[in-house]
Amino acid sequence: MSIAAIQSVLQQLQATAQIAGSQEPSASGVVSGGGFADEMKKTLERISNAQQHAAGQAEAFELGKPGVALNDVMIDLQKANVGFQMGLQVRNKLVAAYQEIINLPA
Repeated sequence: MSIAAIQSVLQQLQATAQIAGSQEPSASGVVSGGGFADEMKKTLERISNAQQHAAGQAEAFELGKPGVALNDVMIDLQKANVGFQMGLQVRNKLVAAYQEIINLPA
C-alpha cells in the first residue's frame, strides 16, 4: 500500500471519528441516530428476511415455477443458514458477557 493510500484511509477514519464524536447523547444516554440496539434489530431483520426469501425460493422450486434454479435455491438457503449461525454466535457471546458482568465482585 502506498503512502498516499494510507493517508487517504487515515483521513477517512478521522472524518468518521469526527462525525461520530459530534453526535450528542440523548436524555437516555444513547447516541441519537442509532446505537447497538438499533444495529442488532436491523441485523435480526436482515436475517429474518434472508430466511423468508430462501424459504420462498425453495417453495417456488418445489412447485416447479419457471426461472427458479436449484443452485440459486441452495445458495439462498446457505446464506440464510450462515446468517442465522452468525446471529446465534453473537447471542451466545452477549449472554457470556452478561454472565461475566453479573459474576464480577461488587
